[in-house]
Amino acid sequence: MRFSLLIAAVLALATGPALTGALAQPARPDPKDLKAPPKLPEMAAPSNIAGMIAQVDPENVLVLDLSSGGRVKIVMRPDVAPKHVERIKTLARQGFYDGTIFHRVIDGFMAQGGDPTGTGTGGSKLDDLKAEFNDLPHVRGAAAMARSQSDDSANSQFYIVLMPALKLDRTYTVWGRVVEGMAFVDGIEKGEPPENPSRIIKASIAADKVPPPDFAALKAAATPIPAGVLNLPPPTGPQPPR
Repeated sequence: MRFSLLIAAVLALATGPALTGALAQPARPDPKDLKAPPKLPEMAAPSNIAGMIAQVDPENVLVLDLSSGGRVKIVMRPDVAPKHVERIKTLARQGFYDGTIFHRVIDGFMAQGGDPTGTGTGGSKLDDLKAEFNDLPHVRGAAAMARSQSDDSANSQFYIVLMPALKLDRTYTVWGRVVEGMAFVDGIEKGEPPENPSRIIKASIAADKVPPPDFAALKAAATPIPAGVLNLPPPTGPQPPR
């Protein structure tokens, strides 16, 4: 009985499609039925959303050529500190910062400059700025405005954070952050005031495409600038606390 069933099964398979050729293949589509793929809309430029490539406007990049040996680029944030960014851009384009020194530089804290007198007490002829405190943190490389006791006393002096100083958050206006050349910020001469202060050779805005100086030639020709020659007293003007 079992043998008969086995023979019957074999005969059924022999007469089925499995032995008449290969496994069935999907039918080829008629070319007349094919349609062109839909045209997708063009993608917009990447946004500044976390995880995407940020688009930085060169109009909002401050370039500092430093006597410490190289070029520093600071991305400014007009979205959170528009008046402060406008002030920095205005002064940079006026040549206000060119030749000014970093008069207060504390290792492990910050480097402060932007005073034309080099004493920590000076500023520009423009009106002081109203505070634009924001949520940008005082992390390494952050750039913020120095001020005196009044919240609304920032003018031209600024500082670059060397090591995180989060206790200053929301009490000083952070307006940007170093994105290139932090090693040259680290190389700024330390002191209050420094014995041989480092200086801003040239401040410019990236959109203006000012070429960098010949740093090698400047270094070869450099001579120390004793603080006494500049008559620099201990800073008493706008400055962040330790």
